[in-house]
Amino acid sequence: MQDFNDKTAFVTGAASGIGLGMARAFVGAGMKVVLTDVRTNELEAALATFDAVDRVHAITLDVTDRAAWVRAADEAEQRFGPVHVLCNNAGINISGKMQEATYADWDFCLGVNLGGVINGIQTFVPRMLAHGQGGHIVNTSSMGGLSASVSAGLYCTSKFAVVGLSESLRGDLMDQGIGVSVYCPAAVQSELFESTAQVRPDVFADSGAAPPPAPDFAARAASPIFASAMTAEEAGLRVLNGIRRNDMYILTHPEIAKTLATRARAIMSALPVEPPNAARIAAMGTSRHTALYEEQIAKQSPTAP
Repeated sequence: MQDFNDKTAFVTGAASGIGLGMARAFVGAGMKVVLTDVRTNELEAALATFDAVDRVHAITLDVTDRAAWVRAADEAEQRFGPVHVLCNNAGINISGKMQEATYADWDFCLGVNLGGVINGIQTFVPRMLAHGQGGHIVNTSSMGGLSASVSAGLYCTSKFAVVGLSESLRGDLMDQGIGVSVYCPAAVQSELFESTAQVRPDVFADSGAAPPPAPDFAARAASPIFASAMTAEEAGLRVLNGIRRNDMYILTHPEIAKTLATRARAIMSALPVEPPNAARIAAMGTSRHTALYEEQIAKQSPTAP
């Protein structure tokens, strides 16, 4: 997707952090943007930071509510017309040992991080196919969707699933004029810790894996890891660049290279040291084809905005 002018984007989790950074990058590229978030007050505050008020619109949306998705999609189309870019970005962070997790922990984490992506796809892909103008979908995963992290098993489960979902969806839509990217950032300056506590429903309050209350934002913002993290604005610009390039993976943090390379070596080292079975290869045919990955490898290395 090369021409963003007057196209419409729909971004979830857009009241702060990466989602707000995406929204700002899209407006800067000439797009109309629908910002959505479950936190109404924070969403209104975010909306007030835009100068181009005629190009942004806010909708309160709980991404786990399928009926609310339909209402939000209808409102977005009534306000700005067909949606061309969908960013399934809303997410929560939950940590703790998996053996201590409750069903409420699992349901909360998977409902938002994975279910929210599924709901966005189910709602908008048919509409994007129907308007026939092409488009792009960005699903926000994480570095935790590409490598495991101790005491973050629930989070990694949800984010690994988003990676596999996105790769498969890209294959399904590649001949339909709709690109699909999965965004896997490392540290970005956001309010993820604070917002997770704010949005956890009472019905999922029974927790054995939730982290202790996060420090106040001012204290955390002064920490070295936060101070050195990528800004949300830069993250948004890099996502815009990834859409423009139609990248399957939008990776913005070269610091994770060693982890990714080590994991890849660990997987390859687990293969049996024996010749591949020719009959099995023939039987599989193209069912395990590598075209999606070869396409990404063939691209020039992504560049900063």
